[in-house]
Amino acid sequence: MSGPIWLSIHLAGVTVAVLMVLGAPLAWWLARTRSRWRVPVNAVVTLPLVLPPTVLGFYLLILLGPNGAIGAPWVALTGETLTFSFTGLVVTSVLYSLPFVVQPLRDAFQAVGDGPLEAAAVLGARPLDAFFTVACPLAGRGFLSAAVLGFAHTLGEFGAVLMVGGSIPGETRVVAIAIYEHVETLDYASAHALSAGLLGFSFVTLLVLYGLNHGRRGAFPA
Repeated sequence: MSGPIWLSIHLAGVTVAVLMVLGAPLAWWLARTRSRWRVPVNAVVTLPLVLPPTVLGFYLLILLGPNGAIGAPWVALTGETLTFSFTGLVVTSVLYSLPFVVQPLRDAFQAVGDGPLEAAAVLGARPLDAFFTVACPLAGRGFLSAAVLGFAHTLGEFGAVLMVGGSIPGETRVVAIAIYEHVETLDYASAHALSAGLLGFSFVTLLVLYGLNHGRRGAFPA
């Protein structure tokens, strides 16, 4: 059982790292912009919260497949397919966990307000400097909440990763898929062990988030 567990942890860690790099600028833009594109971009970011995972997985399977709009250039460039690979799981997890990282960061940046940024500008800080030296430190709890939520959500993925990655031991067979396969084979003892571990981890995650954000709003995706 250690294989699926460590693979899931690896996937969750890589996903959170990618989402922090990509999600922070997006969350900052959503928190500060007055563009008319803000509403549709917010809707796209939030879509994985309401979309069935199998629907997202189905369209990603088409896009990332050997003949897909993304998969075909990838095969031509690397000689390998994105589907049924760990890289494909990372792409899927980044998209599926996007709102769990972007929304807490967006709310944290909004809570920073204009005052600290205006003060930084008066002192000569450029917008990029103000982002890294003022906004990010003040939004520290938001970064922590986003990282924990993104990690926990990725760890429990099933539908989307099954559609894109299948169940290849050591490559794409994560914990959620392993649980499903144990149930299919009536190996309830192994399924219980993995399920109890995920249940305990999820509960502790929520306790940590409620503790960090006690008395604060916007810790969880809306």
